[in-house]
Amino acid sequence: MPTRPKIRVPSPDGEVRVRRAYFDCRFGQLHVRTAFPTSGGFDEHTTLLCLHRCPRSSRAFAKFLPEMARDRSVYAPDMPGYGESDPPPHRPAIADYAAAMADFIDAMRFREIDVLGHHTGALVATELGILRPEQVRRVVLVSVPVFNLEEREAFQARSQQATLTEDGANLLREWQRQVQGRGPGSTLEDCAEGFAERLHSGANASWGAHAAYNYAANERLPLLRQPVLVIRPKDEMWDAAQRARHLLRSARLVDLPEQGAGILSAAPQLVAQHAREFLKS
Repeated sequence: MPTRPKIRVPSPDGEVRVRRAYFDCRFGQLHVRTAFPTSGGFDEHTTLLCLHRCPRSSRAFAKFLPEMARDRSVYAPDMPGYGESDPPPHRPAIADYAAAMADFIDAMRFREIDVLGHHTGALVATELGILRPEQVRRVVLVSVPVFNLEEREAFQARSQQATLTEDGANLLREWQRQVQGRGPGSTLEDCAEGFAERLHSGANASWGAHAAYNYAANERLPLLRQPVLVIRPKDEMWDAAQRARHLLRSARLVDLPEQGAGILSAAPQLVAQHAREFLKS
């Protein structure tokens, strides 16, 4: 089994090192991006695990990883069925994704870890914190999806529109949704990347969304005992994330109304700043 490297060798150029690797989990192989400081010696701070929204992949953290890895090791897996990770044999629940992340923690033999989750990943981070309270130290939740009945019904209607059609109308609707929801600071290139990743996921693309919309957030979030930071950009989860704040026992809320859905690529330094301050406190 792979083990977490404890000592880093300084690089000649002094830059953060970003690497990729595969690890085993209950659903097959997990593709993982990792970044770590190059100062040598032991990591200065607790390792951070980053969990992406669906149907994106760990590529969504491409600009964020080097920012956070200046003083700690950072890992960003592709969740099962996304990016280059093997899919589950059936449509999973949030608890299934969390169990796969727990497999990764075990493979790396982490004694303690911090977790950051974006959108769908925020729910997986929540469930992982509940599942492993002795290992998960602190939790950062970005754009937490806590849905009401009306929003669940709207999702079901959108799911019907996502069905493949010969004329490609479903693809046009998805592209328009990407562009309309991108938010400030996000480019058309960012939209194209998200669009391509959705297509890459194929039939699995909606699995993470189904898991999120069926997650009992009102019941599960109050069970999270760790200190929590909720980062709330002005995206489609603006109202939902406010609901999450009232469900959490110990949470700090940071509102970023000038940011949108593409916050991780548009403002990675800002997210890293708030996350670092919280994780150091």
